[in-house]
Amino acid sequence: MALNLNQKKEVVAELAEVASKAHSLVAAEYAGLTVEQLTDLRKKARQAGVFLKVAKNTLVSRAVEGTDYAVIQDELTGPLLFAFSQEDPGAAGRLIKDFAKTADKLKPRLVSLGGQKYPGSHVDVLASLPTREQALAMLVGLIAQPATMLARVLAEPAAQTARVINAVGQQKAA
Repeated sequence: MALNLNQKKEVVAELAEVASKAHSLVAAEYAGLTVEQLTDLRKKARQAGVFLKVAKNTLVSRAVEGTDYAVIQDELTGPLLFAFSQEDPGAAGRLIKDFAKTADKLKPRLVSLGGQKYPGSHVDVLASLPTREQALAMLVGLIAQPATMLARVLAEPAAQTARVINAVGQQKAA
């Protein structure tokens, strides 16, 4: 169904708002997917914090103008589905990668992150980015490691003294 001018303006405004706040973008070819598959993909996208939109390339091109995703404007050809990561930079990549395993018609075509454009094959790299919780756990581990090592070093002389006293006590008892 064709959109009138006001509807097109609404779509561009919605996409521009999402693009200005998004962490990453994955554009994928979706031709050949069934309605059930697209519905399932949308459901999974909502759960993962990914904004998923099928829109005309000219509207998307206007919406991303002036954002980090303006670099993809010259690559927008053919029917594309756009997945914007809103909470976690790797969420869109994980969503598309995981869904493409079951739906071979879904093919990642473009990945954009930090104002850079990458081919669709980089969706694996984007999907491998840690979630916020994983990144925080890694940071806590890095911060805690020196403190743990310091505690071990400081406790070692006392432990060594206790082992020596224990060994001497066992020798005298024997």
